[in-house]
Amino acid sequence: MAEIVSFRKDPDRADGLLLRSLRDGVLRLVLNDPPANALSIALLEALMAELEKAGSDVDVRVVVIASTGSVFSAGHDLKELTAHRVDEDQGAAFFEKSFRLCADLMLKITHLPKPVIAQIDGLATAAGCQLVASCDLAICTDTSTFCTPGVNIGLFCSTPMVAVTRAAHRKQAMEMLLTGETIDASTAKDFGLVNRIVPKQYLAQVVAKYAAVIAGKSPLTLKIGKEAFYRQLDLPVEAAYDYASKVMVESMLTRDAQEGIGAFLGKRKPEWKGE
Repeated sequence: MAEIVSFRKDPDRADGLLLRSLRDGVLRLVLNDPPANALSIALLEALMAELEKAGSDVDVRVVVIASTGSVFSAGHDLKELTAHRVDEDQGAAFFEKSFRLCADLMLKITHLPKPVIAQIDGLATAAGCQLVASCDLAICTDTSTFCTPGVNIGLFCSTPMVAVTRAAHRKQAMEMLLTGETIDASTAKDFGLVNRIVPKQYLAQVVAKYAAVIAGKSPLTLKIGKEAFYRQLDLPVEAAYDYASKVMVESMLTRDAQEGIGAFLGKRKPEWKGE
């Protein structure tokens, strides 16, 4: 059963901006503010709160971020931002709060000790594309589209650029940022933004399979591995090998590594303890 998270942009709404469900170690967080699923302050705060709890929840092994409607996310709520231009500082403080909170959310995904999968069915644009690029894995339908269109409205997608340039190839990322044009799912896969493209009717099934496979691994191994993956990316190759070698040694000394190797040699299923 989906649980409605109580964060609401409009207190008169009967439903929440974010739907939450947890089953078999997989936490599903569904953006629920159609038609745009814009990343308003309220929705950003809701996602941050859920990810914060998920980080220390032993029952959560994998997080899936999905959405309702035909748009995965249109990015920042431009109406919300524009409304603050009448503030005394012309909105500067609110703009800073919005962009900082969004950046913190993307960093939270990267630093979360659990894998995060984006399930995309529809358009992911601007900060919505940034959200896709920030997730560890991304699986989309064959009709999904992606763009960083800020240049079209005089607002270069500078913060989405951080995630997109770390997920896509450099020149392809620049193509998206400079033209603001929408790319289809096949191009997004070629660029490196998504892992898999599936027909719409199979999206939930494929994501569930990926999540179940990952959820069956040692949670400690996943935590160590995800942290090491992102840390070594920013190191020169020699330093990356030095760091990775130390991680391997530390990992070998964990109980789960001992159990996993013993199970492999003994041809049995491992019993993970997360230690």
